[in-house]
Amino acid sequence: MTTTPATVDHTSVELVNRAFIDAVVRAGGIPSVLPVLDRGDAEAALAATDGLLLSGGGDVEPARYGAPPAPEIFSVDPERDAFEVALVLAALRVGLPVLGICRGCQVVNVAMGGSLVQHIPTLTGRDHCEKQRDSQPVHEVDVTPGSLLASVLGATGIEVNSLHHQSADRVGVGLQAVARSRDGIVEGIEAGAPARLIGVQWHPELLRGDPVHERFFDWLVTEAARPLTASRDQLSDVA
Repeated sequence: MTTTPATVDHTSVELVNRAFIDAVVRAGGIPSVLPVLDRGDAEAALAATDGLLLSGGGDVEPARYGAPPAPEIFSVDPERDAFEVALVLAALRVGLPVLGICRGCQVVNVAMGGSLVQHIPTLTGRDHCEKQRDSQPVHEVDVTPGSLLASVLGATGIEVNSLHHQSADRVGVGLQAVARSRDGIVEGIEAGAPARLIGVQWHPELLRGDPVHERFFDWLVTEAARPLTASRDQLSDVA
């Protein structure tokens, strides 16, 4: 799983919310942490992993999808963006399962050539960032019947928490928007077979004890135990 670079007591650190770790462990997996490295190290970073979980964090640099920055963007980290985009492309090339959560969903979309809504309230007038209720469902999401996401969840309508102010706008090549909130915001994306990739805008790791949301991590760990769809020696340079 990926981390968020930060500074604590004048020391550079890499942070990951313990909820991500606990969710993977409850699903039967052994999590490993991928600190931000040079983009050229993405292949090596994935060599000892069986799946990729892209965690939350700050905004993706708008220049990556050809847009000027909106005044509301925050915590942009071009080095993290470059590394995580390289991780996504390398993981897809070798056939690793990928789960992107919040920022992770946005990284996946940008990696595949998509763009982002930089500040949802300016588009819909609705605030999707309700940090005071991070472990509570706050709105409904409609999931496309027959999608991989619907299969994983076992449902086509669920309630989710909401901690994001950005979302997918133009969906990337090879991806489909398979979940939306009632105000039309893209809440979930996935790749077509044989790729094994899901991205969601909410935070299932914070909805501990809800069996529907725990299924994301069950899916990731189960898929990580399956054979790869390509050989690891097929990994090559990524953009």
